[in-house]
Amino acid sequence: MNPTLFEISVAIVMVAVSVALVVWFSRYVAAVSGKRMMQMLTRAGVDPEIVRQGNAEAIIQDVRRRCGRCRFEGLCDSWLAGKVEGDNSFCPNAQIFRLLNKTT
Repeated sequence: MNPTLFEISVAIVMVAVSVALVVWFSRYVAAVSGKRMMQMLTRAGVDPEIVRQGNAEAIIQDVRRRCGRCRFEGLCDSWLAGKVEGDNSFCPNAQIFRLLNKTT
């Protein structure tokens, strides 16, 4: 059975929609992760302007990558909201934040 032009068109549209959804979701996750990272920087006492400084660019890229791969997003959100006591030792960037806090 040969596919008709309509079936091929439907398949192409479905693939395009799927790709668009994956791209949208990836950007959404990156935006949420970036917002969380900025909140964590502020809560850890680091000046958020360090993100815009050229001399800290490599460090911030590393921090951003770790935030994007973090498995503790729920705990992080709760800690940032003040619902969890203690320090941010669960954060894979906690040590870097402490060092940045000392230098800024």
